[in-house]
Amino acid sequence: MPFSAGVKLGPYKILAPIGAGGMGEVWKAHDSRLNRIVAIKTSKARFSERFAREARAIAALNHPHVCQIYDVGPDYLVMEYLDGSPLQCPVPAQKAVEYAGQILSALDAAHTKGIVHRDLKPANILVTKQHGIKLVDFGLARHATGPVDSTLTQPGEKIGTPAYMAPEQWEGKPCDARTDIYCFGCVLYEMLTGKRAVQEELVPVEPAQLGSIVRTCLEQAPEDRWQTARDIWRAMTLPSPPAPPRSRTWQGVAAIALVSLGLVLFWGGRSGPALSGDDVVSFAIYPPEKNVFSSHLNITLNVPQFAVAPDGRAIVFVAGAEGERPMLWRRPIDDARAQALTGTEDAQDPFWSPDSRWIGFFSEGKLKKVSAVGGAVQVILSGITDARGATWGNDDTILLANGSDPIQRVTSAGGQPVPLGTLGPDESSHRYPHFLPDGHHFLYISLGPNGQASLYSASLEDRGRQLAARIRNNAVYAAPGYLLFAEADTLFGQSFDARRLRASGQQFHVAEHVGHSTTHLSAVSASATGVIAYAGTLSPKGTLTWFDRAGQPGDSPVPEGYYSDFRLSPNEKSLAASLLNARTGAIEVWITDLTRGSIDRVAREGASINATPIWSPDGAQLVFRTFGGVVEFYQRSAFGGGDDQVVLSDKMTRAAGLQSTSLVNTDWSPDGKSILFSPQNPTSGRDIWLLPLTGNKKPVKLLASAADEMHGNFSPDGRLIAYTTNESGKFQVNVQTLSLSNRTWHVSTNGGSEPRWRADGREIYYLSHDKKLMAVAVGEGPSFGIPRVLFQTRVPTGVTATRTHYVPSRDGKRFLINTQSVDTPSTPITVVTNWAATLKK
Repeated sequence: MPFSAGVKLGPYKILAPIGAGGMGEVWKAHDSRLNRIVAIKTSKARFSERFAREARAIAALNHPHVCQIYDVGPDYLVMEYLDGSPLQCPVPAQKAVEYAGQILSALDAAHTKGIVHRDLKPANILVTKQHGIKLVDFGLARHATGPVDSTLTQPGEKIGTPAYMAPEQWEGKPCDARTDIYCFGCVLYEMLTGKRAVQEELVPVEPAQLGSIVRTCLEQAPEDRWQTARDIWRAMTLPSPPAPPRSRTWQGVAAIALVSLGLVLFWGGRSGPALSGDDVVSFAIYPPEKNVFSSHLNITLNVPQFAVAPDGRAIVFVAGAEGERPMLWRRPIDDARAQALTGTEDAQDPFWSPDSRWIGFFSEGKLKKVSAVGGAVQVILSGITDARGATWGNDDTILLANGSDPIQRVTSAGGQPVPLGTLGPDESSHRYPHFLPDGHHFLYISLGPNGQASLYSASLEDRGRQLAARIRNNAVYAAPGYLLFAEADTLFGQSFDARRLRASGQQFHVAEHVGHSTTHLSAVSASATGVIAYAGTLSPKGTLTWFDRAGQPGDSPVPEGYYSDFRLSPNEKSLAASLLNARTGAIEVWITDLTRGSIDRVAREGASINATPIWSPDGAQLVFRTFGGVVEFYQRSAFGGGDDQVVLSDKMTRAAGLQSTSLVNTDWSPDGKSILFSPQNPTSGRDIWLLPLTGNKKPVKLLASAADEMHGNFSPDGRLIAYTTNESGKFQVNVQTLSLSNRTWHVSTNGGSEPRWRADGREIYYLSHDKKLMAVAVGEGPSFGIPRVLFQTRVPTGVTATRTHYVPSRDGKRFLINTQSVDTPSTPITVVTNWAATLKK
């Protein structure tokens, strides 16, 4: 179809042309679903299925210096819209080295996944104001190990731009990472000299170290070139031999300085002396191989957990392999290798001691510490029910936030915690304390019953406090005098007077694509030496999509969004779902009439979270949980009439000896008389309890152990309960009788979670540890068959108590699944040295 302004491609409306080439055109467009500007690249030829697979693989790169692919159409790509211009050569040597580091970082990430660009040239390297270098036109890249696709490459066909093509490209031979290295050599030569790289006409490149690197990149035979982007990086970080002072221009000196100490930081290898003056280096940290960054999975919007050491020499983060317990990893800023700190399994909210020698963290309902170089883990404090951050100050003082208590003070050696102040009548909790440089004053977030939050300052000596800034999420102090905090997806800064304890002046932009959680935690950390780190969210948006038993997708009854949980009504005509409002940070329940398409919001005044709706057996009522400082359960008519009725109050919870800060309702019994719910036990994880809806309504403990029990789900006849437990050390699906007995059936055989029954009770479903949807036949007795794989899902997160990833139809022929459009990318942690120098520019 012809393209022009106003034409629509699905949800994309063409706005204006950006550029054109021999193979297609690029257009500026508006994405109506996400209300954002995108770039659409159209092709004159139809895309093959293999091309679509390659594009999805490239989309999974999610590298800060690669233009992101969002979507693939029949013959077009939807990409990140960038405010930038193609690389113009020459550039100063110092800038050339900076750009080279960013290009090599992007190529290394692509080559690691087997992706080769094949057309690296200045026109495909955009220089942007906010993100530095961005490589574009990965749309025509291919897997180096993949088969040749005749729809993209004919045998012997030359792919690339002549002035930048490697010899093997001219000959139509297979390309690999070394092909991109030749192209990189052409680009680096042109950046340094302003001339095209013609073998017979190469001019000397200064400094000589870079000249040698360029010549090796441009070797005719691939085996004679640098073999990887990391090889080039290592060569650039080797110190060059001394030369007479007169032989070095100032540009050469600057380039060597950056080569020997700055560029290394793009991979975190060994660096030279610390940066000084206005030198600013930004680089990305990814989790160790086969690991992913971990976050709090009991919240809707997740961010990585990390902290920069006060001396700026290391960063600690939480990461783990799929299906395994995450732990702390310490990575020096100048070393690519991260060290796993054994004994820190299930770590949350890491923080450093002021001397950077110890790391504090929460785990297993305890506040703990471990040496920064590893060793025995020591318990500081037990009885943590709902950790919300900690900070370590002078004199070995630690401040921590726990549930709905005020900020507490304890020494790093342990002992009884002392509350600092009390909660006011308009407060529900204090969160995320952060010591200021004097070690006596600190910042913290005050959360009101209606979910409103503000940043306050207080001191260890004075129980008074004062408003520090009107911001919703926590802030960290960054030298020489600023607050850093995230709002929406942007990192902001604001001047802060550490003596008067007040922010002043206008907020200013620091970085884009920075995350925050629904618990008001900004994904940012700062050292006392000018090193900061920040990250984006780990929670990708999902689409609730129907799939048949073969895994073939159908329609999506509701728009894309941040869904934490959802349930179909018993007659399957309505859908109740919890959805994050990204603008306000609140979680809201929406009921969609699947027949008419109408939607209604379920909200309770004074609650920042309304979530986890479950239907009564007749579909006339809903029970949902709310959070306004404590969790309570309410019941209301599914048709919108009448008042909310409390079914589990804070008073009832405390009378049963439970904490009211982390409760999750999971299922309504078939006879309508009780509800299953899962509270958090501070010492042993989650348990499963029964809440009667009649009689004395006193909660009753059903299933408890030293491990987690969650996802309680009634069988259709009400006699059995399916649930998830990690009592064996690995999450598995078990079945137990409602009237407790010694009989337990193990349903999953190799890991599983989140069980659901078919309406006739003859089949049970669950998710495997690698997110496959499994089915198990249920016979008389009961008896359980061998688990069968139905299909691979792309659900957004791992095992968590507070989320629903899928629901089956009553007949088990379809499954509504919270599905990502692409595989979860590795969201990096971005580290910036001497960040404040950017404010001078």
